[in-house]
Amino acid sequence: MANFKDLINSEKPVLIDFSAEWCGPCKAMVPILEELKSKVGETSTIVKIDVDKNPQVAGSLKVRSVPTLMIFQNGDLKWRKSGVVSAHELAQKLNSFAIKASF
Repeated sequence: MANFKDLINSEKPVLIDFSAEWCGPCKAMVPILEELKSKVGETSTIVKIDVDKNPQVAGSLKVRSVPTLMIFQNGDLKWRKSGVVSAHELAQKLNSFAIKASF
């Protein structure tokens, strides 16, 4: 994944879900991430990365278990948690990093 650095170098928070096809809890994250997308809309980016297909990215970030969720912004790791996380908790985290429009 050559453009991983470009992906995480966004002003918008980027949630990365490191998962694997064989992982039961990862399958549980699918509807959670769909609900999350409807909550956060365009304020954040949500990306799923298969650790078996992208071992170099997972290895460089020391992903040891799946699912592992990470939030990046401007290239910096802002938050990390392993296991199933609720859409509510993820939305709160993403919204805390989202750029607020100022008028």
